[in-house]
Parts: sequence; C-alpha cells; structure tokens
Amino acid sequence: MDVGAELVRIADAAGARGIAVVGTGKNVGKTVTVRAILRALRGRVVGLTSIGRDGEAVDSGDAGAKPRLPLDPGTLIATARSVLPASPAAEILETTGEATAAGPLLYARVRDGAFYELVGVPTASGVRASLTRLRAHGATFTVLDGAIDRVAALAGGDETIVVAAGAAASATIDDAAEEARALVARLSLQAVDPAREALRLDGALTAGIAARLIAAGERRQVVVVDPTRVMLGGDVFAGVARRLDLRCERPLRVAAVTVASIGRDRYFEPRAFADAVAAATGLPTFDVYAGSRAA
Repeated sequence: MDVGAELVRIADAAGARGIAVVGTGKNVGKTVTVRAILRALRGRVVGLTSIGRDGEAVDSGDAGAKPRLPLDPGTLIATARSVLPASPAAEILETTGEATAAGPLLYARVRDGAFYELVGVPTASGVRASLTRLRAHGATFTVLDGAIDRVAALAGGDETIVVAAGAAASATIDDAAEEARALVARLSLQAVDPAREALRLDGALTAGIAARLIAAGERRQVVVVDPTRVMLGGDVFAGVARRLDLRCERPLRVAAVTVASIGRDRYFEPRAFADAVAAATGLPTFDVYAGSRAA
C-alpha cells in the first residue's frame, strides 16, 4: 500500500488544500510521513515548510541520525537562508525579514532534486503567513512538518492534520495508543454551540483552571479559541474532558494517524501497534514503514 497516496486521498476527499503532520513526541516517524506524502503529490505544485528544523542529517539534540528530505524539482519551500544549499541551485523567489532559528526566512523553488533542510518560523501567525505566501508563489497544495503548539495556525483553515505516533515516545503499545488517542481528542475539539450557554476563556485552559471549574460544578461549555489552548495531555486531558464540556471557536481537522513501530530504544509488534492506535483513535491508521493499514 502507498501510505502517502492514501493520506492525500483522504485530504482530497475532505476538500483540504494542505496536510500538516504533527507527532506525539520526537522520532515517531513524522518526517518519514512527510516524505511519503510528498511522493504522492508528484505532479502537483507543492509548497513545503516546517515549524522548527527538519531534514537535517543529524539531530542537534541527541546527535542521532535523522531521515533526510529529498525534494523534487519544482517544489516550493519556505526555509532559512543559511540552510539553503549553494549547490544544487534553488531559485530564490522572495527574501524576508522574518526570523527563524537559523536566520531570515526566504521562499525558493527547487531547481535540482536534492536533500534540503527546512527551518521555518516558530510562531503560529508566522506559519499561517508562510503557507499563504507559498500559495501566492503558485503552490496548489501545502505540506507542513508541524509542532503541536503551533498548529493553531491551521485553525479554521482548509488543511487537515495527520498525527504521527511511534515507539520512541512511549514505553508500551498501550501507552503509545493512549497518547495518540489523547492528542487526537484534544486536537479534535468540537466547535462551540452558539445556542448554548458558554464560558469563554481568553487564554489557555491549564490543569489548575480545569480543576477549579470541575470543583465549582461547571456545566456550561468551556470554550477556548482553538484546541492548542488546551494545555493538558494524556490521562489528565481525558479526565478533564469527561467532566467538562470542552469546545473551541476555531476547530482543527484531524484526518488520520501514522505509526512507527521502531524506536531507538524499543520495538513494538507492528500489526498490534497499528491496530491498538486505530482502536484508540477511531481514525484511519497506517504503518508508514510497512506500507499497511490497520484493521
């Protein structure tokens, strides 16, 4: 099975113009998922950027090997000027003063197929602007290698989200499936019902605020601007969601999950892992390495 093609098919069926891939942790197959999506999008004008740094050969944090990003000619990228390779050449379309961790951001078109690094802007507003500029330069479909706390940029937009879960981020299959379930649930908060009474929070919903609302017997909708404003994870989020009616003003769209059963320190049985994540999330779940779909 071509997992990338399946993910693009799901996005197309939803009327999406882009996909963002976010992970439950580090080294969970996020970049491998992005590569599969890019292969499936050959023939389209693709715009690509990252929240953070991706495509480097060695992880700057732990010096471990990282999957590279081979890009085809014609791909549009938003990245830092300092990581753009001198050879092979890329056509610079626009320079900006927007700051990334590696210097100013620019927009370029890949001229020769090669490995490229992506260093994007670190803010949600900057990500939204980058996607908009990539489309202005001709991208018909965008791909974002994302981070959970920055996908607020996609709220209310026309992108879908793919969650990547992997053995590297959890000790057991059950733990990994629960982390995926909690993240999908958090990112999938329903839109506020305008016909019902609501308590709107200007900032984030933290564990402390949630505890006070539960203790007070809050029965109104508890509304945040977007799902990334819920600062709760795992079992904590699940417990709060059972007691409070959590909603948002600008929902996100989570479409599918990918799994990576091999981590640097552990290994999960691939079929059992994929099936557990599918059962926990209720979403189409794909093993991006084995090229298979969970039951």
